Amino acid sequence: MPLVYDQLRALARSFFAVQRPNHTLEPTALVHEAFVRLVGQSQTDWTGRAHFFAVAAKAMRQILINHAEAKQAAKRGGGWQRISVSEAVTESGDREVDLLALNEALSSLEEMDERQARVVELRFFGGLTVEEAAEVLKVAPRTIELDWRMAKAWLVRQLGEK
Repeated sequence: MPLVYDQLRALARSFFAVQRPNHTLEPTALVHEAFVRLVGQSQTDWTGRAHFFAVAAKAMRQILINHAEAKQAAKRGGGWQRISVSEAVTESGDREVDLLALNEALSSLEEMDERQARVVELRFFGGLTVEEAAEVLKVAPRTIELDWRMAKAWLVRQLGEK
C-alpha cells in the first residue's frame, strides 16, 4: 500500500483541485476511506498495478457519491458537490459537472454499454492509462480508445441536457 499511496493521493487531489476551499471532504480523507474499503475486502490478491487501481477507482467513486448524496440530503436537495470533469470527460476541460449527475449518467451508460461505463470509471476515477484499462478489461488498447471517445461524447450530451 505505501507504494501506491502517493499515486492515490495525487488522483484524489485532482478531484478537489477546483473545489471550494472549505469543501468538507479532503483528498487525504478520500484516500484513507478508500484504503479502509480496499483492506476490508475479502479479495486482496491484486494481479497488478492496473487491477489495484481499477478496484481503487470503484471505491473512490462510491465514496465521492456517498459524500455528495449525504451533503445533498442534509441541505434538503441543495448543495450538490461539483467536480471538474476536465478533459477526461468533456472536450473543453473547463466545464463543471455535478457528481451525482455524472454518477446517474454513468449508471445509464452502464445499462446500454457496460464496457464503456467501466472505461470511464477506470480512466476518470482510477486514473488508468489506455493500456492499463485495456489490461484490466482484457481488450485491445484501440478498443479502449474507441469506447473512451464514444463514452465521452455520450456523457457530454447527457450532462448537457441536465
